[in-house]
Amino acid sequence: MKPDYSKKATVADIRNRFDNDVERFSNLETGQQSTLDAPLTLERCTEAALKCNPEAKNLLDIGCGAGNYTLKMLEKIPQLNCTLVDLSLPMLEKAKERVSASTSGIVEIIQQDMRELNLPDHHFDIILAAATLHHLRDDDDWELVFKKFYKALKPGGSVWVSDLITHDYEPINAIIQEQYGKYLEGLGGQEYRQKVFDYVAYEDTPRSLNFQIDLLKKVGFHFTEVLHKHACFAAFGAVK
Repeated sequence: MKPDYSKKATVADIRNRFDNDVERFSNLETGQQSTLDAPLTLERCTEAALKCNPEAKNLLDIGCGAGNYTLKMLEKIPQLNCTLVDLSLPMLEKAKERVSASTSGIVEIIQQDMRELNLPDHHFDIILAAATLHHLRDDDDWELVFKKFYKALKPGGSVWVSDLITHDYEPINAIIQEQYGKYLEGLGGQEYRQKVFDYVAYEDTPRSLNFQIDLLKKVGFHFTEVLHKHACFAAFGAVK
């Protein structure tokens, strides 16, 4: 039996929330405070991209938000052509403003659900996807998007993901969720913990690290690597 996602947030619901939160997400410390090790995973993903594709010219940032990951990538590989994708137009406008000030390359914005993207084949050297894939729903969604990533990358290109994950074995998942809850309480008490858990339950359908690594291999990636894992967050990637 397929899971019922009818009570989950719609694409419009998610877009509206981010439309109204641009300034907070322009700062990694405030926009990602509920994300464990966000600055560390940003560094590891972009460093991995640099090592795998030092001569990169074209970058695709999926769920770019206000542009933090692209800006970090530009510190390592300047003057990239940057294609920024997000549901939220205000986020995209802020990202374009910030990114355009940091590169002489072409900066293109695309306001679209990642499932609907029509990307050029064999065009991008690097794909970054931070805190966005957890909005995908069923298995078909996940496979569709991973196939798009594979087709859009040049041979030797790489994709790097930093995201919320779940765990396949429920007793382990329960342990990890309790650990994460304690972390959230340390940030803002029980009320903040409940706020985060409520919007995760409403908006998000994360998958396990095992599921995503296996799927990357299934769609054709030759090399997969885990860069970091801490409780219910992970950074990982693959090379075409």
